[in-house]
Amino acid sequence: MHLKKLTPVQLLILIYFSASILSSFLLWLPVAQRPGVELSYLDALFTAVSAVSVTGLTVVNTADTFSLTGIIMIMAMIQFGGVGFMTVGTFLWMATGQRIGIQRRRMIMLDQNRSDLAGLVRLMRDILIISLAIEALGAVLMGIYLHLAYDYGWKAIAYGAFSSLSAYTNAGLDIFGNSLVGFRNDHFFITLNMLLIVAGGIGFPVLVELKEWFASRGRRNFRFSLFTKITVTTYIALLVLGVTGLWLLEGQHLYADQGLGQTFWNSLFYSVTMRSCGLTILDLNNFTVSSQLFLSFLMFIGASPSSVGGGIRTTTLAVVILAIFGYARGQRNIRVFHRELMDEDIRKAAVIFSIGILLVGLATVSVTALQPQQSLNTIIFEVNSAFGTTGASLGITPELTAITKGILMVLMFVGRIGLLPILFLLRGKTPPDPYRYPREQLIIGH
Repeated sequence: MHLKKLTPVQLLILIYFSASILSSFLLWLPVAQRPGVELSYLDALFTAVSAVSVTGLTVVNTADTFSLTGIIMIMAMIQFGGVGFMTVGTFLWMATGQRIGIQRRRMIMLDQNRSDLAGLVRLMRDILIISLAIEALGAVLMGIYLHLAYDYGWKAIAYGAFSSLSAYTNAGLDIFGNSLVGFRNDHFFITLNMLLIVAGGIGFPVLVELKEWFASRGRRNFRFSLFTKITVTTYIALLVLGVTGLWLLEGQHLYADQGLGQTFWNSLFYSVTMRSCGLTILDLNNFTVSSQLFLSFLMFIGASPSSVGGGIRTTTLAVVILAIFGYARGQRNIRVFHRELMDEDIRKAAVIFSIGILLVGLATVSVTALQPQQSLNTIIFEVNSAFGTTGASLGITPELTAITKGILMVLMFVGRIGLLPILFLLRGKTPPDPYRYPREQLIIGH
């Protein structure tokens, strides 16, 4: 295979695929495992794919299975997978004085879901600096707090660094043994986690624009992009929807004996974490089936584009909803924030939304056929968790067969790469149409 003959899409997918395979062999090494632990290659591969895709679904207990060397390896996988391999690659190319040509810029554009080549190198630099700064700040605050409040000693450094990285990249990998259940009443530590999750899931372009806004000292003539406005608005709307939905669904069940404040707190945490991170403070098996299905919907939506999360992404949902209301009102052009959406973006949103439903539906049917002993709502939850790179689980992942684990790995991989690059890969090179056929009206809908 000649790498120069590969398209940018093929190269990008090859990079993530190769990183997953290499990482699996590293985790399979005895030095990466605790003494006495026997880890199968399939479980090492599953853990590697989960880390590279920053999902967090696990088939083994991370703290009990992997040595310090193995945990450091996982942290590196999460870091590279979170900010994007092309972000790290751009930094290395710049550091070594290599030229960043058109093909590399196209790979960066695909990795960050950008529509043009302008300003990509500067964007990658800003993303890396902002990400490392946020992670470092989170690690310091968490490390100090774990040392002072819980007497972790020197372990506070490692636990703080891992927790900060896991939250910001939305990987949700657990190092405490039971996620954040032991910290459920510690509002300070939980708030730190939520802030890091939001920072990672809101989208890198939003963080860069916020940095530029602060640099301009909040000038009134500073204009946020349409992307940032739609992204932040949709993100907040989904947070409100999540809190309200869980409040209504669990108010007479899991939250029945809790006060108003604790009910709001638990609902807010799960509205934040279940979109792309998967950290938990309560046993998800105690939620009602309706709540589990509602959380599956949030995981299917996922985080914002150009972020560390997966799913169909928030802007896809926003554009689909705007298109539905626009069509119902008879609008030929979809307008939002004094701007008109491009027809191509509306088509992309419709395609991504449709393919996402088909992919998750097909995976659900396949897993149900392979694991008939599992309940349907549990399978729906697990499948959406993989596709949304959330990593939350109802506990069935370690019990799955090899084929079922393979299906979840594919979903995690697609969720991290994104549906558009996969579609571009299948599309190949399309020659221009030499002619056009006449148009004809089609009966649709009834």
